[in-house]
Amino acid sequence: MTVAPSAPLGSSDSPDAASTRGVRIVLDARPLQEPTRTPLTAAYLDGLLGAFDARPLAGESFALLLASDLEDPTQVWARLSIVGRRLLPPTHLLRSGALTVDPFVLSGASLGAAWRADRGGAAGAVYHAVGGAVPLMTGLPLVVTLLDLAPWELPGAYQRGTAARFGQRLQARLLRDAAAVIVGTAAVAEAAHRLLHIRRSRLRVVPLAPRPAFTRAAAGAGGPRRRLADPRAERERLGLPERYVVYSGRYDARQDLATLLRALAELAEAGRPDGMSDDQPWPPRVLFAGASPDDRAALARAAAREGVGDALAYAGRLEDERLATLVRGARAALLPVLSDAAGLPAIEAIAAGTPVIASAVGALPEIVGPAGILVEPRDPARLASAIATAVADDRVHEGLVAAARERGATESRTWADVARETRAIYAEVAR
Repeated sequence: MTVAPSAPLGSSDSPDAASTRGVRIVLDARPLQEPTRTPLTAAYLDGLLGAFDARPLAGESFALLLASDLEDPTQVWARLSIVGRRLLPPTHLLRSGALTVDPFVLSGASLGAAWRADRGGAAGAVYHAVGGAVPLMTGLPLVVTLLDLAPWELPGAYQRGTAARFGQRLQARLLRDAAAVIVGTAAVAEAAHRLLHIRRSRLRVVPLAPRPAFTRAAAGAGGPRRRLADPRAERERLGLPERYVVYSGRYDARQDLATLLRALAELAEAGRPDGMSDDQPWPPRVLFAGASPDDRAALARAAAREGVGDALAYAGRLEDERLATLVRGARAALLPVLSDAAGLPAIEAIAAGTPVIASAVGALPEIVGPAGILVEPRDPARLASAIATAVADDRVHEGLVAAARERGATESRTWADVARETRAIYAEVAR
């Protein structure tokens, strides 16, 4: 498997960094305008562009593509050399139809975006597609960050209609033609090769990094001009007991939330574990973070059918500091899924020193390792056992916390690392 080098060309830490020129990057920044619609893609772009902005590279410049009907959030990066912002029609209103329309819209918008890039000192130009929107053609080398394999791993959920099937097949073809496809783990690279027939020589493994708030939560320091949220105050604000677990993933067909609710029902039927104090609720309280009103309503209905409605607590979209504090204070972070090619919630939980209970699919076994408990999807009994162990067994929990902290410390990674390795890929394909 081809892996991005640890000190790629263009790194600010490389001996020849001063003489290395960056490239012109054409980038679809629309996910940043709707972070609640595509939270993973938005988090990726925010981390990557923030790292680029922190360490500008000579000759590097950006042509950004934005939706015409939404506010521009990219103004916050004052050190990025942004040579243009092209406004696109609101294709997001088409929902699944955007899969078919976007490749053509993006192709037209990107034409000429790299014109005379060399006059600005660029060593070349690339188009970097992040998430699901890939252009049909741009005349530029195409780099794609692949954060999701669910459309091909779960075709029954994501390829139901004619437009959706055509859009996913078109995207698969475009991915096969890309100059480089970035994934987060070796397991996901193998899955992409198997499902989409992407050549191994074009796959690049660039592991993701946690948002800084989660690393600060583990260290117990807020950093310059930042204050960590008070763990006790955050628990009390949400009505959480001292022992709780947290879920901060998506709310869609990728998740295995039905199994989680069934596992809570099995815990209720089994009764309180021996030795656990009566002041702690059983089954344990589960905080669903980032849940929209629609998500909350759907979960409440499903939980009521299982008889575990009282075990659920909810929080909407939280600032990074508050979410990191809640994850840090949890007995475990839950990630029951059917498909996950990124595993960012698991990465961030481990960075905060919190063990993870996750499904053994996609990127998660590679990310979690000994820092948690892996169970097969759609197995409520095993999931219930894992939750009970993490919440009620102090000895096992202490061992999991120690493993999570050790893994977070030894495999510490920042968005500066992601940016450095991504720039190396730009330099490689731009040549």
